[in-house]
Amino acid sequence: MKSRHNTAIFFSILAAALYAISSPFSKLLLEKIPAAMMASLLYLGAGIGLFIVGIIQKKTGRQQQELPLTKKEMPYTIAMVGLDIAAPIFLMIGLTMTTAANASLLNNFEIAATSIIAFFVFKEAISKRLWLAIFLVTLASIILSVQDIRSFSFSFGSIFVLLACVCWGFENNCTRMLSSKNPLQIVVIKGIFSGTGSLIIALVLGERVSSILYIFAALLMGFVAYGMSIFFYIFAQRELGAAKTSAYYAIAPFIGVALSFVIFKEFPSTTFILALLIMIAGTYFASSDTKASKNS
Repeated sequence: MKSRHNTAIFFSILAAALYAISSPFSKLLLEKIPAAMMASLLYLGAGIGLFIVGIIQKKTGRQQQELPLTKKEMPYTIAMVGLDIAAPIFLMIGLTMTTAANASLLNNFEIAATSIIAFFVFKEAISKRLWLAIFLVTLASIILSVQDIRSFSFSFGSIFVLLACVCWGFENNCTRMLSSKNPLQIVVIKGIFSGTGSLIIALVLGERVSSILYIFAALLMGFVAYGMSIFFYIFAQRELGAAKTSAYYAIAPFIGVALSFVIFKEFPSTTFILALLIMIAGTYFASSDTKASKNS
């Protein structure tokens, strides 16, 4: 039992590490690829990549016996796909309007969104320690989002990133309801259908990509940062629950921040450092919460 729990924690941290590369490298690719098109390529890369992984597993006899999705899970599946169309588009738009470091750190608001939705909608238990973490993460997110303290005006880039986090908060809980099913099938559905939806939006908006090399780069990043990350995240949710998995997953933004500083030579402001310290405290309380989350 303890071994399974530790394995689930490892998978949630691995999912975080893989996802962490998405913000800084998406920021680079967004110089060449429009926002909606970028979102579609990331998810298509995840779906197509794991579809190929599934074929390889089947051919080599390494495919595990998993429960397939049924009509009973259809509402959660449809909601998952719809939210996964909206969320990455919001994030890509936000990345074009704010720094990669700011966007990476704001991604931690997904903890608060996932946990609050898990509590109010899906009746998942949340400890006092996790409520404190939610408060601190939300406070740090507000500090990061305020463009001018004196007039309390918000950065549009930050608002779009937060909208993405709220969408992913709902999506995480929908995925939680599917976590007993085949994770490979779930990610392939998420990737191909959400990616296709975003692609249709991108084409309607007249978005195009100048070079096939950028397309392949975005697809590859989608496979690694989204596909494999989601795959391990779903495995972790089986043992830990949505709120707890999201808490361990919180390491991702800090890795993203570090990468952003290295890649873009971004130097943090006083406000950013304050938000970072509060976010670290919130993440500590979330990840050190020992009360198991469960559906009542």
